[in-house]
Amino acid sequence: KGTIHLFRKSQRSLVGKLTHEFRLVAADRRSWKILLFGAINLVCIGFLLMWCSSTNSIALTAYTYLTIFDLFSLVTCLISYWVMMKKPSSVYSFGFERFEVLAVFASTVLAQLGALFILKESAERFLEQPEIHTGRLLVGTFVALFFNLFTMLSIRNKPFAYVSEAASTSWLQEHVADLSRSICGIIPGLSSIFLPRMNPFVLIDIAGALALCITYMLIEINNYFAVDTVSAIAIALMTFGTMYPMSVYSGKVLLQTTPPHVIGQLDKLLREVSTLDGVLEVRNEHFWTLGFGSLAGSVHVRIRRDANEQMVLAHVTNRLYTLVSTLTVQIFKDDWIRPTLSSVPIANNILNISDHHVIPMPSLKAADNLNPVTSTPAKPSSPPPEFSFDTPGKNVSPVILLNTQTRPYGLGFNHGSAPYSSVLNQGFGIPGMGATQGFRTGFTNVPSRYGTNTRGQPRP
Repeated sequence: KGTIHLFRKSQRSLVGKLTHEFRLVAADRRSWKILLFGAINLVCIGFLLMWCSSTNSIALTAYTYLTIFDLFSLVTCLISYWVMMKKPSSVYSFGFERFEVLAVFASTVLAQLGALFILKESAERFLEQPEIHTGRLLVGTFVALFFNLFTMLSIRNKPFAYVSEAASTSWLQEHVADLSRSICGIIPGLSSIFLPRMNPFVLIDIAGALALCITYMLIEINNYFAVDTVSAIAIALMTFGTMYPMSVYSGKVLLQTTPPHVIGQLDKLLREVSTLDGVLEVRNEHFWTLGFGSLAGSVHVRIRRDANEQMVLAHVTNRLYTLVSTLTVQIFKDDWIRPTLSSVPIANNILNISDHHVIPMPSLKAADNLNPVTSTPAKPSSPPPEFSFDTPGKNVSPVILLNTQTRPYGLGFNHGSAPYSSVLNQGFGIPGMGATQGFRTGFTNVPSRYGTNTRGQPRP
């Protein structure tokens, strides 16, 4: 017998959960290097912000935001290590890969917000340009450049490395690529460095430092303080143009869209699956990006009734697993319903259908409103008009012709068609005229309601 606990143990708070997960990551020695770079980054950011305040340079502030973005990239790298340690749970059945996607998206969006803030401050400085002190401007530029490049080249950031290669190129990369082709045409040995395209983070660090160096020289030579604002706008635009394609790519992953570059391969694999032995149809297919480099999907496969489910499942999984890492396949066998001949029950007092030849009349209505037995409208939407012109046969009921064979039904009645002479001698059902109902039912000896009896004598 177990111990009975009268009071439930209190759950951990959010801070406690974060502390527990941080200890889990810090237990791995690979994360110590990232933590060390993060601490140095915080110290560097503190010095740069003080130098931005002393120099009154907004261009140096815009360049410092790139160092803050490096701090976000280090946090993303820690989250990537944490994702590799965690296993799928009942709540997160697909794992925790989307956390690193969310971290990349948040980092790039925050960098763009910082660029927009710099643009707003630069627009205000155009109205009243303050004086720029160049004492520590050049020192801060080289300190930030050295630390940014050292961080980018020393630590392999898997999420940002994947996004920078998979996302579309920025306008800065395209212009530098055009310039690199011209340089490599003169010096072919530089093609391994500049081509096919440079790392966007390294490129923006170098371009920002170059803009700050030009700002320093122009202020020192001509006291042209407005160039600091122009350099800040240039750095902000380069930051926005570099981060925007990465935000779009990571945002599409969060929206569970299918990557465009794998659509053709998926179509080819689905065509191969549809041609497998026993497969009748592949439908309800849905594929989406689960994380960076991992694809998830689900598909329904309809197979023959005599097909082996496990064999078909193994073949389908083997074909799609080459591209889709997390796959759900639902197999169901083909089934059908036998169509019924008649949906309306036939009463016992009505003659069998097999004894008659039913000649349906042409109808002008749709076939789905017809009765399957008589081919007449089952439920007319409106009563037929009293007079119909130029519509021959529209409101005419089907004609039922009787067989020529005579079958006794055990009641003394002769079932069959009446003689030709008797048909001509029939009346119109007027009392006392001796009319029979042989034309309606085919029973020539049935006593009528108003006419004669079975012997042809008048009823008293």
